[in-house]
Amino acid sequence: MRAILPFLLTVSLPLCAAPLHSQFLPPDDLALRQEAPESQQLLQITDYSVVVGAQRTSNQQPIPITSSLVMRLKGKPLSKGATVSQVLVSFDGDGSKSLKKPVYDEKSKTLSLNYPIGDYRVIMDLLRNETLYVQFLSYPNGHVWADLHTGTVRTR
Repeated sequence: MRAILPFLLTVSLPLCAAPLHSQFLPPDDLALRQEAPESQQLLQITDYSVVVGAQRTSNQQPIPITSSLVMRLKGKPLSKGATVSQVLVSFDGDGSKSLKKPVYDEKSKTLSLNYPIGDYRVIMDLLRNETLYVQFLSYPNGHVWADLHTGTVRTR
């Protein structure tokens, strides 16, 4: 048993430090995440609010009115060095165009995510029923990854 213990310890140690919650990342089929991330923001969500707004930006005719659906998430940072204080999730009603990339603004400590409007109900259901996490990773090659995910949930 003594001869096996050092071997087991060596096998169980990772070759390079993976980001927290890396088990929730999809397969890296395009090899974009081969290097270690430059930074990780990992937040466990504790509070949220939803804002549905409308605005008229000018006196033009026809009257241009825009509306927005924004979710503000707050919680406690979990990753080492995480400074994120809030996450703004914007929903776009037009699924035909591509969404803006995830952006972390260090100055305001705000992570901005964009999802299609069809994801709103799924995210609300997760917020109401599960522990939810937000993850943002940035890599030296310019690749960024962001997600909302639950922890591992046991089936009932």
